[in-house]
Amino acid sequence: MRIGELAKQAGCDVETVRYYERDGLLAKPEREISGYRNYNTLHLADLQFVRHCRSLGMKLAEIKVLMNFRSSPDGDCAGVNALLDVQIVRVEEQMAAMSLLKEQLIALRNKCEHRRTNKECGIMQSLNYAVQVRKCPCHR
Repeated sequence: MRIGELAKQAGCDVETVRYYERDGLLAKPEREISGYRNYNTLHLADLQFVRHCRSLGMKLAEIKVLMNFRSSPDGDCAGVNALLDVQIVRVEEQMAAMSLLKEQLIALRNKCEHRRTNKECGIMQSLNYAVQVRKCPCHR
């Protein structure tokens, strides 16, 4: 199959396929006499694997490691477990950061309960404060 069909079946852009191929996540396909790349079902499986890992927030370097584990089905999965443990911690840190961000946004939103002019708006005053002092309290 050609790159457009591969991308369509995997639900991604052609540029995504090219990027993963350049980065070594997808094996180089054979080329037709005309020069077109000729992808097969193994490329599709690898692309779907990569996309699933990306949907879980994994970095490309980690996906490469997982693909190595995938190519050794009889190997020990301790490395897979360790990689997922790191990802879980990363997600927990991101959730804490998002929670703090939400609190900051709510506090900012509470600075302007009623419609006013932009110059009187507490939100705009707070945002402009950061511009004036070059460091605002929310950037600890």
